[in-house]
Amino acid sequence: MALAREHWLSPAAATAEPTGWRARLELAFAPRHGRTELVHRRHEGPLRVQRSFHPEGGPCHSYLLHPPGGVVGGDRLALDLEVAAGAWALLTSPGATKLYRSLGAQSQLVQTLQVADGGTLEWLPQEQIAFTGARARSLTRIELQGGARCIAWELSCLGRPAAGERFASGQYRQGLEVWRDGRPLLLEHGRYAGDGQVLDSPWGLAGWSAFATLVAAGAGEAEVGAVREAVTGVTGEAGVTLLGDLLVLRWRGPGTLAGYRLRERAWAALRPALHGREPCRPRIWNT
Repeated sequence: MALAREHWLSPAAATAEPTGWRARLELAFAPRHGRTELVHRRHEGPLRVQRSFHPEGGPCHSYLLHPPGGVVGGDRLALDLEVAAGAWALLTSPGATKLYRSLGAQSQLVQTLQVADGGTLEWLPQEQIAFTGARARSLTRIELQGGARCIAWELSCLGRPAAGERFASGQYRQGLEVWRDGRPLLLEHGRYAGDGQVLDSPWGLAGWSAFATLVAAGAGEAEVGAVREAVTGVTGEAGVTLLGDLLVLRWRGPGTLAGYRLRERAWAALRPALHGREPCRPRIWNT
């Protein structure tokens, strides 16, 4: 398995004495006996995967678990995932990743997702919530080879708007990268400081507390039009663009529930068009 991208970590964080949990999870999916199976699983520390499900036949649905239930200052979590040619993996999580207030140490989450030519990945985790006072970095790097297919989604929420809590202090850095054959298709990095200008400025979040990005490889103008139509009326502000054959949907809005509705509509428009299958909701989303 490839190692997580340590370049995202600051030199000080990479060499500092451990102050929190260290966890790494390696997963590999490959075709076996007419369907996709989880053929490699190795973990260190509190990062696991539940048993896999096949609710629609060939594709393999797996749920990522972080048993502590939250991330505190100094924690470092890494996921390394590989999808082989001919395999189809859908990854989600049973709940939000909570980034709690830190007394000073920074937490790190790095996910490296590799998809071979002929493989299919659907990356649909639940949201990351940065509590006020959190100090956290999160990076998801998707590496596609050849004609690999991928629909990926990341949703973040700053503070807890339902409880009236603003992201008043701390810092949250979030990155999403998509590469194909070693060349970048999308490099998106954001830095959100508690009570900083980015929270309220029109060029930032414009007062909204949540934001999301969805990407889909292998798309064209038809898919752009379908997604634009599908997300019309969703609360918040959304925009859809095409970078080569990578569809990019960006959204900012009032909270995670509106983000979920956006995800459902966009996924319902894209999955049949790009992957030839109707959406099959992971059953964990119903709990």
